[in-house]
Amino acid sequence: MKALVTGITGFVGSHLAEYLLTQGVEVYGTYRVRSRMDHIHHIRDKIHLMECELKDSNSVDSMIFSTQPDFIYHLAAQSFVPTSWNSPADTFWNNVGAQINLLEAVRKYDVNTRIQIACSSEEYGLVHPQETPIVESNPLRPLSPYAVSKVAQDMMGYQYNQSYGMHIVRTRTFNHEGPRRGDTFVLSNFAKQIAEIECKIRLPILEVGNLNAMRDFTDVRDIVRAYVLALQHGEPGEVYNIGSGVPIRIGDALSKLLEMTDRKITVKEDPKRMRPSDVPLLHCDARKFSEKTGWKPMISFEETLRDTLEYWRSQLHVVPPSV
Repeated sequence: MKALVTGITGFVGSHLAEYLLTQGVEVYGTYRVRSRMDHIHHIRDKIHLMECELKDSNSVDSMIFSTQPDFIYHLAAQSFVPTSWNSPADTFWNNVGAQINLLEAVRKYDVNTRIQIACSSEEYGLVHPQETPIVESNPLRPLSPYAVSKVAQDMMGYQYNQSYGMHIVRTRTFNHEGPRRGDTFVLSNFAKQIAEIECKIRLPILEVGNLNAMRDFTDVRDIVRAYVLALQHGEPGEVYNIGSGVPIRIGDALSKLLEMTDRKITVKEDPKRMRPSDVPLLHCDARKFSEKTGWKPMISFEETLRDTLEYWRSQLHVVPPSV
């Protein structure tokens, strides 16, 4: 079986490629000239890399025609919420335009493929306390340009399934963390700052934004298992929440990370890290997905935090302290 992973060089894409290889799947993946390759350097000789600008329909047509994949995991996106405030148009075109090109190419060449679209819990946006834990039928009230772009991707997946009978499964994934997570994302950023303090390239001051927001965190290695199950057992046209079901306050997650170092660190609020509007609470109800596929998280939150911190220590060549 052949699987195509768009955005294979990224955080989730690299973990998904690793997992698919363990399942005996032939893995293809898209990259751009400016893509970083360090996440996949250890598996580069085991996968097929396809240079493809997803915003260019001709490039996408050529890639789909040549690969003819059995499965497509569409992960490529501008996925950093703060960036979407600075570049809303670029975010929308990156996320929505690229997906249009991908789905149209599959239609054009009549490829018999199953497609997973990686949507986001950010689509729910403003969630009232009485609406938690969040089920798939909850109203979508997006609070950022990124979230609006993901709503568009989500609804486009539904429309292409209904209009053309394409085998498309949408997954609304809640926060996922783990090793290789970019340092622009909250917990990975905290872990990197701690590693920098340990190797004395940063003063013992850790800068933070909103610590009161509550997020539903799942390890990325559990998430990629879910994506594979979504295409094996998910119902075409359906949407599924994926998350741990355990909301954690950002400040409490930071406290757990600080317990993993022997350094005395001062926490300081940085106004530049505050968003114009922020989602106060994300709490996932993933029963629909679990009942359909049998999936459940296997990696503890503490293990996720420790592995993320160890990743940054390895990147900065820090000897872990005994705590």
